[in-house]
This record gives sequence, structure tokens and C-alpha cells, in this order.
Amino acid sequence: MKAIRVNVPGGLEVLKHEEVQTPEPAPGQVQVKVEAVGVNFIDVYQRTGFYKVPLPLTLGQEGAGIVQKTGTGVKGLKQGDRVAWAGAMGSYAEYLCIAADRLVPIPADISTQDAAAAMLQGMTAHYLACSTYPLKPGDVCLVHAAAGGVGGLLIQIALMRGARVIATVGSEVKVKLVREYGIDDVIQYRKADVAAEVRKLTGGKLCNVVYDGVGRDTWQSSLASTAPRGLLCLFGQASGGIGTIDPLVLSDGSKYMTRAKLADYITTPEELAARAGQVLGWIGAGKLKLRIYQTYPLKDAADAHRDLESGTTSGKLILLPG
Repeated sequence: MKAIRVNVPGGLEVLKHEEVQTPEPAPGQVQVKVEAVGVNFIDVYQRTGFYKVPLPLTLGQEGAGIVQKTGTGVKGLKQGDRVAWAGAMGSYAEYLCIAADRLVPIPADISTQDAAAAMLQGMTAHYLACSTYPLKPGDVCLVHAAAGGVGGLLIQIALMRGARVIATVGSEVKVKLVREYGIDDVIQYRKADVAAEVRKLTGGKLCNVVYDGVGRDTWQSSLASTAPRGLLCLFGQASGGIGTIDPLVLSDGSKYMTRAKLADYITTPEELAARAGQVLGWIGAGKLKLRIYQTYPLKDAADAHRDLESGTTSGKLILLPG
């Protein structure tokens, strides 16, 4: 089978479309024919070495496909079932073997591509809005990179929970895209002082929670936009890590800060099934809308990484192994 391999950390040139052995399922595992793969910033971090992982490796942690074989001890899954996953290394490939209890069924009213697009970013938006800081009516939240995959889903879930959303984007084109979700307060962070605009929009009250997946370029304005005893939730670093900080920076208003990651919010099969099930259920019911920005053949993974890193995309990028 073909897979995208990384043998040494580096730039786009280290992404190799190689022939590798097709894996066979071990006990408790399922072999899946991969039909769609989600491209995420964690893939970039692992490719570049920002996140240290054992090499060589097959990239990719999210996707959807069709069950081909089941290992011994697997119950509830059979050949032909459509399934999706997040957090399974090796997804940039034509076939993948994954623990059966890390798979979720794809509802009949959702396409395989949509399921692949929804898993990592959809569950990330879900845990941020429903668990890390459970938004409620009257809350005000700031969402950075609002035109991106997580941002758009996070806005929609926040609105479903009755919160007011203030969003930041990088261009006028993205302002229009974000306003399609039904919000009015959109800040172009390259043209304005974000914290000053947030203070103006909220009458000086600031935000109960700030969701920041950008990192280095935004965290200080994020902290300045957080209300006293509010929460700054970092969940990514698209612009780079924020480095070491002095906890005293939180003392102006007794603010809280967390660095969240999806793996800690889907630790059990039951939690994974519940979180993914609600996200996919919302999509099937038309309550949560996906925006797939572009699809690429598996062999063109480098193009997908280039586009993702450029900051110009607005929605999900998908690789198609078929």
C-alpha cells in the first residue's frame, strides 16, 4: 500500500509517498480501508519536529473509512462498516489498523469525507465549549482564527449554547465567511488592537473565556481580553509556542490559564463515543455545518501542508487515498 512517511524531521520535502507493507489487525484491532484523511496542525508539528515523535513514521491522526478485517476479540464491528477515528497515528495511508474501541460508527446521513473532517476539529470544538469552559447563556467568548476548521465549528457550538461570540480573523474575505455563522463582532487582528476592541465591544467587561489555538502571536492579547477570574484556554500554537511565562501575569484579575488537548477529553471509549456521537449527530441534523476547504490526492500531502501553514485556508483540508 501507499503511505506518506516521514523519515527525518523537516520541511515539506520530508513528506515521502512510499510503498509500505499493508498492516494486519492484531487482537482487538480492525483493519480499515482509508477513504478520507483529515489534515491538522499536529501533523505539521510532528513533521517539523516541534512535537517529538519516534521516526520513521506514517503521519496522520484522523480519518474515516470502511472496515476490511477484524482481529480476534473484536465485537460490534464487521466488514463493510463505515467508521471514523481521531488520535490514531498512521492515517496518511491506504490502510490502517486501529483498536476497535477507538472507532466510532458513521451515521448513514453523513458522508465519509464529512466524518473525517469532523472528528478531530469537531470534538476539539466540542470539548472546548462543553467541557473545558462549559458555555452558558450570557457568557462572552473570544474565538481566534475563527475562519479555520476548529474556529467555525466552535462558533456554531458556542451559539447553540447561548453564548455571545467575538471572533478574530486575518482578512476582509474571512470576515465575510465568519459572519455567515450569524455573528456580528469580528475583528481583523492585523489591523486592530484585539484587546482594545474586545474591551470596547463588551463595555469593559471582557470575555469569560478566550479560545486561542494560535499561540505566540495572540496569547498576550488573549490574556488582556480575559475578564477577571476568566479563563484563557490555549489549545494550539499555529504561530509557535508561547514559551515560559511567569504565573504573576495571571494575577491582574486572578485569571486562569489552561493548555488543553483532545486526548485528555476522550480518554475512555464511552467518552469518545459520547463526544463524537453528539458532533456527528449535530452534523446529520443540520445544526452543525462543516466547511471543507479543499481535497487532495494522498500523494499531494505536501501541498496540503503548504496550504495549511500559509494561513490562507478557511475550513478543513482532506487527503483522499483512493
